[in-house]
Amino acid sequence: MRTFGVEEELLIVDPESGEPLALADALLSGRHVAADDLPQPPQPPQPPQAPAARDNTDGDGMGLTAELKLEQIETQTRPCLDYGTLLDQIRAGRSLADQAAQKNHARVAALATSPLGSTSHTTPDPRYARMLERFGLTAQEQLTCGFHVHTYIESPDEGVAVLDRIRDKLAVLTALSANSPFWNGLPTGFESYRTQAWNRWPTSGPAAVYGTYPAYRRVVTRLLDSGVMLDEGMLYFDARLSRNHPTVEVRVADVCLRADDAALIACLVRALVESASREWRDGVDPAPVPTVLLRMASWQASNSGLTGELLDFGNFRPAHAADVVRSLVDYLAPVLDEQGELTLARQGVEDIIARGTGSAEQRQVREKALAGQPGDFGFGAVVKHAVNVTMRDTLKVSEADTAPELLRVRQS
Repeated sequence: MRTFGVEEELLIVDPESGEPLALADALLSGRHVAADDLPQPPQPPQPPQAPAARDNTDGDGMGLTAELKLEQIETQTRPCLDYGTLLDQIRAGRSLADQAAQKNHARVAALATSPLGSTSHTTPDPRYARMLERFGLTAQEQLTCGFHVHTYIESPDEGVAVLDRIRDKLAVLTALSANSPFWNGLPTGFESYRTQAWNRWPTSGPAAVYGTYPAYRRVVTRLLDSGVMLDEGMLYFDARLSRNHPTVEVRVADVCLRADDAALIACLVRALVESASREWRDGVDPAPVPTVLLRMASWQASNSGLTGELLDFGNFRPAHAADVVRSLVDYLAPVLDEQGELTLARQGVEDIIARGTGSAEQRQVREKALAGQPGDFGFGAVVKHAVNVTMRDTLKVSEADTAPELLRVRQS
């Protein structure tokens, strides 16, 4: 079985008002090194059984990572082999972040955008300063929290083959993880508005079929030569090869309100990677879906989540969202069954369909708050609820047998 690990970006919030707080530096004990600006040594090849997804520390035991904005903090798990271990790591990471936040009279919340409007603050770092200067309002407003899944690959050739064969199915994960219906104190009309905000970056969104690893590198080189993106760390495609670890990184999901939903989506991603690799080895060509259609599928998933229709990844025509999600599980069933995760995946997907995504839960909480307190916008109640759900069933780091020594390295 392939190792896999995740990165979760969490909001730092005021426990009373729900407003984002620019406290990442305080949570990091005054360290000002930004994750994307760390120099990275080349990584040696790893054998297939190695836990290669996130297994290099910088040696100082630091447990949290800076991000673009001081109002957010990132946790990272170690490589895992199964759902249960990964879920424990996600919960332990949330607990670790919340403990640091509480020492500074704050909390953390797994919200992909802030329901309340506020001015965000860029992490003091030369690279982030260049991004702010180069990309203006896009960087200034980019307070969004994503969920990134790393899955082990044996070679860059395998990695590119996987990228080519999963691209048509990634929008389903956006819909399943949708957790950002509000933006700056307003309902957006979207289930995953983070996707809309994120896709303002010039290198974001779906990519074309590459065919080979040299072709992939040629695309990266041409993007760098264009002078638009600052460095390779700004390759923000829906899925990419990690620069520093032998992994494929899938980046389309909102951070999930519930830890068990996050672990479920990670399992689906790992099964996608394995299924795509098998197709490559069996000589199955990638589906020749035009990139413009993938953008349509991504937009539709961002807009309606599981509340309406998605574009079916088989024919890219509208279909009931629940049916499309179930079809993805059916497609992955052989691999999920081998890994002992098929029943878990089917039940997890049905649970999300039945109760709704994080976006649906946020809206329900706000509607209840508005009904109980006329004139109140209800967003503070949404954040308080999110804090409680984020920390539900979390492990105390001191009690976790596999408590993650979370990494600061993130140039991947």
